[in-house]
Amino acid sequence: MKRSRVNAIIREADAFIKAHQFYLPPFAYWTPDDWRSKDESVREIAERGLGWDITDFGQGRYDELGLCLFTIRNGDPANLKTGRGKIYAEKLLIVGENQITPFHFHWVKTEDIINRGGGTLMIQLYNSTPDGGLADTDITVSTDGMVRHLPAGAVVALGHGESITLPTGLYHKFWGEGGTVLVTEVSMVNDDHTDNRFLDPIGRFSEIEEDEPPLHLLVGDYIRYYPYAAVPKGGY
Repeated sequence: MKRSRVNAIIREADAFIKAHQFYLPPFAYWTPDDWRSKDESVREIAERGLGWDITDFGQGRYDELGLCLFTIRNGDPANLKTGRGKIYAEKLLIVGENQITPFHFHWVKTEDIINRGGGTLMIQLYNSTPDGGLADTDITVSTDGMVRHLPAGAVVALGHGESITLPTGLYHKFWGEGGTVLVTEVSMVNDDHTDNRFLDPIGRFSEIEEDEPPLHLLVGDYIRYYPYAAVPKGGY
């Protein structure tokens, strides 16, 4: 993706978020120069992959196959072994109308996906087979605390305020209908390096063509701008 396109997506997403009276933390608006000047006190932001995350899944068709995310908080995957500390994560997702996030499941993470406004969020579901395929078995999920039994491949429509709990091993694909959707995700610790299993081989992070300076950094940019950046623990 071109950096100019990434910058435009951030501007559009920020306006959409504010229009729904949702507000991001201050670090969402730090510039590259701000990041260069930061000391070790903000290492958690970089190490946990907090911030802007925009992907076209390496396919070059963002409007059709892509996602804009902002990770607000995220724990250390090591905390899951002890059950202590921050063992949760929270993300904001901007899901465009007919913009698909492709089939994937998580090995470790259970997540709640909540429609916070805009259009309707459509989620298609399949159980996974032992070899990572789509199973033809019925699905059991919880939506807003209510157990639902659905056939393989069922599509669940989430209106404003509605949510679904996605357990480990459950394939899900989602997109917006009737407009762009403001979505939050509340989950266990997020680790995008090891915990995503896509049905089809696909890239999680996009390569950026630097045709203009960054407006705000993506999580994958920290290593180049922040002096104390190290290998992230979860997130980017």
